[in-house]
Amino acid sequence: MFKIKTLNDIAPEGLELLNANYAISTSEDPDGILVRSANLLELPFEPSLKAIARAGVGVNNIPIERAAQAGIVVFNTPGANANAVKEIVLAALLISSREIPSSIEWTKTLLDKGKDIPKLVEAGKSNFTGPELKGKTLGVIGLGAVGVLVANAANSLGMTVLGYDPYISVDSAWGLSRSVKRSLSYDEIFAASDYLTLHVPFVDETKNLINEKTIAKMKTGVRILNFARGELINDSAISEALDQGKVAKYVTDFPNEDVLKMKNTIAIPHLGASTPESEVNCAMMAVREISDYLDNGNIKNSVNYPDCDMGLCHSDARIAFNHQNIPGMVSAITTVLGEHKLNIASMQNMSKKTWAYTLVDVDGLISDEIVENLNKITGVVKVRVLKGFVN
Repeated sequence: MFKIKTLNDIAPEGLELLNANYAISTSEDPDGILVRSANLLELPFEPSLKAIARAGVGVNNIPIERAAQAGIVVFNTPGANANAVKEIVLAALLISSREIPSSIEWTKTLLDKGKDIPKLVEAGKSNFTGPELKGKTLGVIGLGAVGVLVANAANSLGMTVLGYDPYISVDSAWGLSRSVKRSLSYDEIFAASDYLTLHVPFVDETKNLINEKTIAKMKTGVRILNFARGELINDSAISEALDQGKVAKYVTDFPNEDVLKMKNTIAIPHLGASTPESEVNCAMMAVREISDYLDNGNIKNSVNYPDCDMGLCHSDARIAFNHQNIPGMVSAITTVLGEHKLNIASMQNMSKKTWAYTLVDVDGLISDEIVENLNKITGVVKVRVLKGFVN
């Protein structure tokens, strides 16, 4: 039986997907961990731990590389909260244009004005006018699960939508409306957009993507939305652009001390994925990922090991290898199996940067001696027998 430890409240709809071979446990030797926001950066990893599934997208609370070195696969749940984020981005488009938040706050000041309120409303409403979205150009940077939904929805609102993503997946491309126009560079999308929304991960290449130089390439009066990661935007650069009127409005889901001081900024307290539906979707996806890995060795949506899927094992045994991405690994594995007279029925070897993963189905059973010899292979960090083990 596999023991699963939960470090946050995980939606019960997700936990209910665990079959009788699983137990939710508080023990210190779990096989898997389900987590949302709990900080695992200093958590010591028990030898029993095989997988961590984050019910959400961001994994900055998990030591990704340290986990890889221990042969622990870390999963996240991209797309599970995509609709929730899409909806708040659409709201942000509207409130960045129509001065809705400031007009509501102003209306509250009319309390106790009695019969004069209607007259004061008519006199004051001209201070809160703003443009319609229809006919304006929205630039969507990043066409993953969220970006595609935002692009399609904005297109339905009558906006001209430009999309830029040099790494767009086949699945995302299939889901993108034909009316969304493809931009060939950042500069092209910067120059053309009345509104700009970011939906890219935070990596070295995207840090401070919006900065003094890139803002200079944009239209005066552009409205910028950031519901991806706070670090994508240089705070000092956008603050100056807001002061000068180059940027008309900035809506962000990532407040900090500097952001809260900026003019013409709407700071939202990280509500992008905060819906009950999103929590359920993330929990269900995380449970499916971790259970398929523990049961069958299949990997989907890992951030430190490559995707690898061989379905169910129909041979006598299945062995999973977490290992370094180095030459000769497949040869070393097959040599050991051959020495023990095990015929390989099917095999898949996948790599992701410095780490790799191999699944092997064999005809024959796996003994302690075979596992011991496989663990001696240089570069192998974990060997798991998923089926067909005999003492």
